[in-house]
Amino acid sequence: MEDRAVAWLAARRALLDPRNAQPDTVLFTRKALIETAFLVGLRARLDDAPLSGDYAEILEQVEDVARQPSYREMVARDETALLLYAGTYAALRLCGREDPEFRRVVQQASGGGYAAAFERVPYRQLDLLHTLYLCGIEHDLSAMDTVLPFSILCRRPNVLKLADRDVYAITHTLFYVTDFGRREPVWPRGYSPGEAVELLEALLVLAEARTNADLVGELLCCLYCLGVTDSEAAHRAWEFLESVQEDNGRVNGPEGILHPGLDSDNADFRHWAEGYHTTIVAALAGLLERSPRRLARPRPDLPATDVPLTAPLRHAVQWLCDESMRKDPHVGLAGVTAAAVGAAAIGEHHVVRPALEHYAASLADSAPAFWQEQGMEVAGEFALALRAAGTGCPSLEHFLKATADVVGSLDSIPADVSDNVHRLIGLGFLSPSAAAAIPRQTAPHERPGYPLQAAVSLCEARKTYHLGRLAATIRALAQEGWGRHRITLDAVSFLIAQQNTTGAFGYPACDDPTTRDQAQYAWSRSAVTALAAAARPARHR
Repeated sequence: MEDRAVAWLAARRALLDPRNAQPDTVLFTRKALIETAFLVGLRARLDDAPLSGDYAEILEQVEDVARQPSYREMVARDETALLLYAGTYAALRLCGREDPEFRRVVQQASGGGYAAAFERVPYRQLDLLHTLYLCGIEHDLSAMDTVLPFSILCRRPNVLKLADRDVYAITHTLFYVTDFGRREPVWPRGYSPGEAVELLEALLVLAEARTNADLVGELLCCLYCLGVTDSEAAHRAWEFLESVQEDNGRVNGPEGILHPGLDSDNADFRHWAEGYHTTIVAALAGLLERSPRRLARPRPDLPATDVPLTAPLRHAVQWLCDESMRKDPHVGLAGVTAAAVGAAAIGEHHVVRPALEHYAASLADSAPAFWQEQGMEVAGEFALALRAAGTGCPSLEHFLKATADVVGSLDSIPADVSDNVHRLIGLGFLSPSAAAAIPRQTAPHERPGYPLQAAVSLCEARKTYHLGRLAATIRALAQEGWGRHRITLDAVSFLIAQQNTTGAFGYPACDDPTTRDQAQYAWSRSAVTALAAAARPARHR
């Protein structure tokens, strides 16, 4: 991967020269120059072998541009853009191409009272500190380990809320504080490398789910920077990058990497501009993976992340019971059933017993059409709750027996109704041997790893505030054995944060009382069953 990526970059090295760029692409070209130059500088740092071939050709191009007054004198003219040029000097220095005049203007700008003084967000400050270190320029700025605690990396962010710009802040923070795998950072008190690894692996799932090769590559590089190689997430990321690398070595970048107004009529320029950065990242991943100078460490223990569920469930169960007692059974039965599921998950059946007994009595003579309308999931869970409470409902018993007779006559059992079959077995209406004799359709499975579509679904549901969809996805993930994964746990944390003081879930952001009541009742039913699934050990995976 590295060799092919570098070959593609070398073949297009002339595009790195700002002198040949159109006026509206000069700044973009300068950025591409420093990033490509930095890759070559890292190659010199991370591999003892002399530069040769494609790497050497790129270096010659970088040196040719950097020696021109029109390039290096921009440092003195625009101190705010110091990093846009200092990185080029650092790369040349790392490759043994010391340039005293270039160094002098970089040092002059860094000590000029502004370039190193204006306000920067933490990862940009770390970028400055790391670049000055590679340039060998002394300064009196705070050390990297002093800045690190203020980064988003160390603030335990919820992965579902992170935008791409936040993920780039995380990856670049790790690049700089680890010196691309050559340095062990001093982590803030109470923070462990395992937390960083857990975050990176969760973000890798989301990046792959969005087919963002640029972020997949940077996150993979970060795992290597932390010395982690025995990671299933890293292995999957590597396979993904290999699958998207083109035959000529190029790796296409995500949408939006190039401003739509930049040289839109030049197809060759766009093809290069939309792929150069991600191709650099792919080459860097290969370089870091094989580097003998990178620190190697055993995979750190991941943190025992936990989200307290008992108190939120108890509060929601009580609210659902109270609300369900006031509703028509056509609406209220689903609510009291969800409450029973939640109460069972925390071992507090007594909370829901009065509501169960009330509904069992009021529905004793209901027609089969009522239970058919409720669906087998609600009817089956309600029956299980009644059994646990030591009571029964005759009309429900008749309905379930008739349903079991229908199931027994089927030629095969669809995969999406297998849970209902388990309920009938658990209730004694269907014998395990009879159910086992019926062929079952198997659901399609994707390759091993956290379900990518579920990750996308959680992010979209959070963004659109679709709490029902979010809760349903959490429930499915917990039942499939992914309840302890960082992405699922962050989804659970977000869901719990939507519980208000009454115990109900959701903030409808509207004033109509009926609309608010309907939304919160539906959201609360979904949330309680999701949290109940998360509170129980998974049945299978």
